[in-house]
Amino acid sequence: MLYGRAGEQADIERLLAEARTGQSGALVIRGQAGIGKSALLDYAAGRAEGMRVLRGVGIESEAELPFAALHLLLRTGHDRIHALPDAQAAALNGALGLGDIAPENRLLVGLATLSLLSELTGDGALLCLIDDAQWFDQASVDALVFAARRLEAEGVAMIFAARAGFHATGLPELRLGGLDSAAAAALLPADLLPQVRERLIEESDGNPLALIELPAALTAEQRAGRLSPVGAMPVADRVQEAFQTQIAALPEPARIALLIAAADGSGELETVVGAGASLHGLESAERSRLIEIRGTIVGFRHPLIRAAAYQSAPVTQRLAVHQALADALTGLAATDAADRRAWHLAAAALGPDEDVARELEEAAERARTRSGHAAIAAAYERAAELTADPVRRSGRLAAAALAASDAGLMGRAAALADSATPDVDDPDVIAALIQVRAHREFELGTPLAAGRIIMDGVSRVAAHSYEWATWLLVEAIRCAWFAGDARLAEEAAASLRALPEVNSPLVSGALGLTRLLSGDIGGGIKLMGEAVDVHALAGLGVPGLTFAASLCLPLGRAILYEEITGRAVADCRKSGMIGWLTFALQDHGLAQGWLCQYGEARAALNAGLRLAADLGHEHRISHITCSLAWVLAHQGDMEECRAIAEEGVARADAQGLVLAAAIGRWALGLLELGMGRPDAALQQLEAIPSTGIAVLSAADQVEAAIRSGRPERTKEPLARYLAWARHVRQPSSDAIALRCRALVEEDEAHFVHAVRLHEEDTQPYEQARTQLAYGEWLRRARRRADARAQLRGALEIFDRLGSELWAERARVELRATGDVPAAPRRADDPLSVLTPQERQVVRLAAGGASNRDIAAQLFLSPRTVGYHLYKAFPKLGITSRAQLAAIARSSSVLD
Repeated sequence: MLYGRAGEQADIERLLAEARTGQSGALVIRGQAGIGKSALLDYAAGRAEGMRVLRGVGIESEAELPFAALHLLLRTGHDRIHALPDAQAAALNGALGLGDIAPENRLLVGLATLSLLSELTGDGALLCLIDDAQWFDQASVDALVFAARRLEAEGVAMIFAARAGFHATGLPELRLGGLDSAAAAALLPADLLPQVRERLIEESDGNPLALIELPAALTAEQRAGRLSPVGAMPVADRVQEAFQTQIAALPEPARIALLIAAADGSGELETVVGAGASLHGLESAERSRLIEIRGTIVGFRHPLIRAAAYQSAPVTQRLAVHQALADALTGLAATDAADRRAWHLAAAALGPDEDVARELEEAAERARTRSGHAAIAAAYERAAELTADPVRRSGRLAAAALAASDAGLMGRAAALADSATPDVDDPDVIAALIQVRAHREFELGTPLAAGRIIMDGVSRVAAHSYEWATWLLVEAIRCAWFAGDARLAEEAAASLRALPEVNSPLVSGALGLTRLLSGDIGGGIKLMGEAVDVHALAGLGVPGLTFAASLCLPLGRAILYEEITGRAVADCRKSGMIGWLTFALQDHGLAQGWLCQYGEARAALNAGLRLAADLGHEHRISHITCSLAWVLAHQGDMEECRAIAEEGVARADAQGLVLAAAIGRWALGLLELGMGRPDAALQQLEAIPSTGIAVLSAADQVEAAIRSGRPERTKEPLARYLAWARHVRQPSSDAIALRCRALVEEDEAHFVHAVRLHEEDTQPYEQARTQLAYGEWLRRARRRADARAQLRGALEIFDRLGSELWAERARVELRATGDVPAAPRRADDPLSVLTPQERQVVRLAAGGASNRDIAAQLFLSPRTVGYHLYKAFPKLGITSRAQLAAIARSSSVLD
């Protein structure tokens, strides 16, 4: 499997597809060693179904042997040389050592090569793969490039892979650079921590070979996240061997200069020289093309050279260089000079040193102003290592753990927390340790266990800090909400009420969630509404915003939900709180889906899913998977929705994630309802336990019960939804409540009122659902004209939203009224509903051509052209030729 090469793979696929149609082409893939050129050739060979494949590889030891590489490439086609014209056959036989006479005209050998390649295609196509072309002998290169430049209609595809030194002027080139971060990360072992992965990606410059080899050289501590921002990562022997050989050949001043530049990492010439690098040594290294000096910046030609220079130096020399760099940075005005000095001092330290630890602590706090949580964690951790006093050491470990948790490094955070002294009595430290352990359990264990961690330790915090205790108890209630556990919520709420009053909207929200879990919808909604007041949200940080956002779903506040989650996502990205970003993306995607912004919702949820997978946040993966299924259910993506919903529900059930599983079951219920399978929908929706989701999904449960012929099973969910809608008082929920009543009571007045309320709403999907249900009711009442108006409105919305299953239901109903609905259209290509012949006719007609003109161009009769237009108009939802131009102009086909 190739990572991060989708564009290159597409280029190769296109080249192969054209060869299969008789169109020839050539491509030169250029890049450094290990960048993936051979992998792309292998990919081409693997995709060459039905094609003959020739492969040749340049051999450095044969680079001076004329036509050696060409002989190797064409060896399986020697038996077809006799089919070439005599002069060409003689020239090629002589070149390949198959005849007695050596060729006098190498261009004739090139022409013979072209002819033979064409001959070898037979009735199909030919793929010619040339690897390490820089080591081909020049005679072979001349012949192959000559042939490649003249390929036209033979059905031959030629792909060269080469480093520097191969010249093929006139041939299209594809230059391979390093992989992007996502693709590079995919090549790394899954068990590496995010900050380790990022450092490896940086050091390797995205080189696939280096990415594969670098992890093997990491120490256990480095794999666990112990990375210094100074120095360089170790490089496996076979990657660094060439660079180390070059470095070893340099004079000592140049080697020392390279070591100082490698240890420094900033590239500032002033610092490198100030630490002892001589200008003569730097010049020598630059002449060897190991570094480049541009103005006042020293840069390594490749990141792996820096790593090789650092790792090949003796440890005593490295320690001395770090001390020299720290001295050189003393007193410099650069904004990061103090931070770099602290790290160099730490790298030079051989044991506990409180002075250095204090400088690192200061560096950590400076990093906080830049929101670098991983950097904060690293600085505090290293400071703790240099701290002799156990109490002070525990405080620094707690700070490191909290920062690591905010950065999403759950495993590292827990390990740091476990390293702290257990009998510490500082409330800030105790609270931080509890929070870290609970957060890890929340993401990797079960929400219920996370809540119990908080409840077991909060009394120690409350004895010293009511504010910290309040926040922890709010967190415990949040855990109970995700676990669907009313008992834990009530226990935490009781402790919360026993504390002196803390003026925080989050307290109201937490107590509201507790009431909602216990079945008190009215009391819960009232308290939660106070918590999301605009003024109450001012000044909240990411954790507070995330909690407030989670209240908007049971409050029915879709717009506010999207606003808060959008702010949380922006704040997470700005502050570097990666651990919270997955949570924020999950809620933001759900909010966008609620507002029918399905494309944006899927993008946010997929981004959150990838990030959660990178961080190893198993719970977040399950929750986002179920949320994504819920969005897909609205669009009617049957196969993908069912697959990921069932996967998400199974995972969530196993992890005790009641809320996530409820969303997944809601998705499955919606999907079944859209597919016209109300019995299966009812089974899924009735399986949702008593959570906020059970309230929100009650309307779908009512519809499923009615459509499955079980009106007696509507009583409880109808009462549940009506009670909720009465308290939240939102136009959408009021309209849906009226739709439910209309379905149960068969009262048209409820439908009419619901449609009117939807006009004030921001959820077109629900509006279309109401219009569809009303239209169906009107059709059954034999009021076809009235039914068409509602059904057309529903169809227009469903088509616009891409809700294919529901759109098809509207079409079926419209046909039953005697109407001819427009066929489904892709948003980016209105002509996608037409047959190929209809598309051609419509495109020409849209350009103003008459039926007779179109008939002449397409070799059809004017009558047939008219027939195609007659078939196309209803599919496009138009009635006249004059409307064709506007539709055709918006089609991507005409671009």
